[in-house]
Amino acid sequence: MGSDKPVKNASGRYDNVDFRKAAGYAYPPIKCSYNRRDVLLFANAIGCTADETHFLYELDPRFAAFPTFPINLGFKQTDQDVFDFIARTVTGDVPGVPPFDAQRSVDGERGIEIVRPLPVSSEGLDLEIRNTVKGVYDKGGAMILESEGVLVDAKTDTVFVKLSSTAFGIGQGGYNGPRGPSKQPVTCPTDRAPDAVHTFQTTPEVAFLYRLCGDYNPMHADDAFGKRAGFKGAILQGLGTWNIAAHGVLKELGGSEPGRFKSFGARFKSVVYPGDALETRMWVVGRDVDGCMDVRFETKVKGDGRIALSNGYAKIREKGSRL
Repeated sequence: MGSDKPVKNASGRYDNVDFRKAAGYAYPPIKCSYNRRDVLLFANAIGCTADETHFLYELDPRFAAFPTFPINLGFKQTDQDVFDFIARTVTGDVPGVPPFDAQRSVDGERGIEIVRPLPVSSEGLDLEIRNTVKGVYDKGGAMILESEGVLVDAKTDTVFVKLSSTAFGIGQGGYNGPRGPSKQPVTCPTDRAPDAVHTFQTTPEVAFLYRLCGDYNPMHADDAFGKRAGFKGAILQGLGTWNIAAHGVLKELGGSEPGRFKSFGARFKSVVYPGDALETRMWVVGRDVDGCMDVRFETKVKGDGRIALSNGYAKIREKGSRL
């Protein structure tokens, strides 16, 4: 492993960098656990409403975890208390790759595919996330790490969800690494009005609530920290916006039925500040071979119109079909 480890030099850059060594690297499994209270808190944090008591009330006969709930388990892990987010998210052991600078790194894209419904608590399960590096790419200014993972019960190897993520290390590229494959952008129709629109008014407190789901980065609570990163102050968690949009898509196109939610993903385009109003515009562009609605969406900030989430896609099962 020693020969694969980049070493920081006097200039602050790294020697012995080779992004090509990273592909296929399997991270150590991350143990996860959660209880029903965590599930209820998440539903509150992403804007579930009083007509969706199956997400908000544990005695509702249809009580269920919101389908994207697992997206934060890699942060939360087995903790029920707050923890040092920056220390936990430092990735320093990927072969050939410098550790990400947590103060200059952002989520690029996130995706989730539901394989089977997640129970309302992890009781009786030995859950772990198994992540693998798909590739690390060098865009000159930025270092980009793509990974994919699964949430599994280690007792039975039962897979609950598949996860994908892209991390951007701003100003951390420039090592002549591979530029990576060029991706087809996911675009929304421009020739017709959206099939559904979901609007959500965030509050100045929304990031404080969402961080209790495990995303304790100080950038979402401390204005001085946010300003040091180049923002106007503390910003809403990217995954907060992402999950608010996921809720909007399921509510507007899937009748708030968790079993109809098959997959969802988007790219983080620009920051959202607590207090911004979010508008998610969605288009059904076809049906896949399983009869799922193929959805494209974008989320913008009402007022200045900046796009918060781009390249948005989802698959929603038709009414009556279940996972």
